[in-house]
Amino acid sequence: MPPDPPDYSADLPTIRLGDSPGRMGDLPAGGFLPREPRSWEDVGVEPALVEQIVIRMLAREGSTAGRRVAQELCLAATLLKDVFDGLKLQKVVQHRGSTATGDFIWELTDHGRDMALESRKLSTYIGPVPVPFHQYVRGVEAQTLANIRPTRDDLARAFEDMSLDPALVDALGPAISSGRALFLYGEPGNGKTSIAERVTRSFGDTIWMPVTLLIDGHIVKLYDPATHVHRPDNSRTLSVLERADRRWVRIDRPTIIAGGELTLDMLEIQRNPTSGVCEAPLQLKANCGTLVIDDFGRQRIEPLTLLNRWIFPLERRVDYLRLPDGRKIPAPFDPLLIFSTNIDPSTLVDEAFLRRIPYKIRVPDPTRDQFGGLVLSMAAVLGVEVPHGSLTYLMERHYRGRAMRFCHPRDLLNQVLDNARYLQIPAVATPDAWDKAVSNYFGATPPQ
Repeated sequence: MPPDPPDYSADLPTIRLGDSPGRMGDLPAGGFLPREPRSWEDVGVEPALVEQIVIRMLAREGSTAGRRVAQELCLAATLLKDVFDGLKLQKVVQHRGSTATGDFIWELTDHGRDMALESRKLSTYIGPVPVPFHQYVRGVEAQTLANIRPTRDDLARAFEDMSLDPALVDALGPAISSGRALFLYGEPGNGKTSIAERVTRSFGDTIWMPVTLLIDGHIVKLYDPATHVHRPDNSRTLSVLERADRRWVRIDRPTIIAGGELTLDMLEIQRNPTSGVCEAPLQLKANCGTLVIDDFGRQRIEPLTLLNRWIFPLERRVDYLRLPDGRKIPAPFDPLLIFSTNIDPSTLVDEAFLRRIPYKIRVPDPTRDQFGGLVLSMAAVLGVEVPHGSLTYLMERHYRGRAMRFCHPRDLLNQVLDNARYLQIPAVATPDAWDKAVSNYFGATPPQ
């Protein structure tokens, strides 16, 4: 096994509330809130960076009102006034007119258009002004999973839409509460991925996440609408002094799932050579939530190589990300890491690695009672009638010698429903309907 990397954790900014620039200040009653910046010190980035974004936006729009620019850049109009005044002094922008409310309409000068062309060669980014990395680190510390210890009641709420054995829930509870990595393993179709997806619910609440970050001069997109669930910003109803920084978005605690497509490159900051904008790695997008490595052991990279990537972050809660220019930076590693696999973990990696992932939770097949109960509950959800004796027929005819999986009731009932819709008949799980569904689903007759 390769030696552990040197401990650079002292280099990671351990920014606590009140330690650094920005107006995160005291927490409101509901938890962490990045407050709207009222000065350039609060913004945390140089006005020159904002000038470049403004120039590119004006090049795209042709001309636009100052407040429209402020809305897209998510900064107060009073701060943008400083930027426009500076650009006007440099003869980069000029007034084209004004709106009915007295707001200036701005456009680029010839000199400004030349500058925009040069600026676009470096980056095409137009959007919310990036949040400096040290402010993001501070936000992760304030919203960390390490401060949350889910209880049995929390897990009951998280899994209320699944039929899980109470013994399995109680096995999961300490593992989730510990905040440490865990294996979920067992036969396919028993809900490992569904369980992993719901784990984040047990931590409750929402978090605040920057739309983009500024990391050593690189603009890095963090918020991903495809994976993060956006929630309304309730702070807009508060006084001006209590409103949230619009460069941050309120989201559900994230659950990021990576399957067989996972590669080591996806765990590093990736720069788009066309736009000059970087994409955050999966673990950064999953901070303060859950990162699920689904179907572990079937990725294109060896399990040992993938686990090797996680040794240091798992032990120190610090990751080292490679920037596009080759430098490495320390970053907070704050997701609950779950490996979901159909393979016994002991056959995938050696004992030294297994020790670093202290919880290995087996997800078993359902019992006959659980299976039957799930058939009836799913039938009620899907609107399929299960006549008296129909369930007994299914179990006796098709599940003598065949392993039961938690996914079978839903999948078979969906086939009954699909067939009924095709034939334009009531959805009733008759013996004939079960026979056809089982034959189509399994592709073979069951053992007798």
